[in-house]
Amino acid sequence: MSYDKPLPVIDHDSAPYWDAAREGRLDIPLCDDCGQHHFYPRAVCPHCYSDKLKFDTVSGRGTVHTYTVSSRPPGPAFADDVPYVVALIDLEEGPRMMSRIETDDPEAVRIGSEVEVVFVKATDEVTFPHFKLAK
Repeated sequence: MSYDKPLPVIDHDSAPYWDAAREGRLDIPLCDDCGQHHFYPRAVCPHCYSDKLKFDTVSGRGTVHTYTVSSRPPGPAFADDVPYVVALIDLEEGPRMMSRIETDDPEAVRIGSEVEVVFVKATDEVTFPHFKLAK
């Protein structure tokens, strides 16, 4: 599979997140000490600074906190993608994450729109969690 866009650097802290995405699950860190989810994956909890973390499968549902419609490609590899929507998503479980919203109608996206996760395979190793408007 050929993919000409930048790919994430998968490290020790983020590998479980990317492994789950490849399997069609949205797994994010959950702190065993304070019981809060967070995003992005990192070595310590940003709420209580504990290193007792595990990955937890979450619903993949959320709402759009804010968004932008990109009409200019950031480079030649993205020329065929425009226009596309990048959003901050407030997950039901609490964390906020940045992702793309898959839509044929960028004008349909609104702050407060309900969304659900979809998985977009980029390579055999990388699958991106994107979102779509919920029905």
